[in-house]
Amino acid sequence: MFRSLNHIYAQVIDDTSGTTLAAASTVEKELKGSKATKSEEAASVGRLVAERAKAVGIERVVFDRAGFRYHGRIKSLADAAREAGLEF
Repeated sequence: MFRSLNHIYAQVIDDTSGTTLAAASTVEKELKGSKATKSEEAASVGRLVAERAKAVGIERVVFDRAGFRYHGRIKSLADAAREAGLEF
């Protein structure tokens, strides 16, 4: 997970092999240009990364918030991913 001033990015990474299994961000064509708030966009990214992770068979993940406090957009992303079926 990475958060910039305008965008948010989420990845599911296999630590043993160092490969990215699923990813989503607000700069993707399907999410870019929406008139939603930043928290709503983060929730959309959470749902999308959860769907993509489940599509490749990933059910459980470890949420690394990369030093960001667990509130606002970070919390929205995590909550949406949990609701979409990822287990933290």
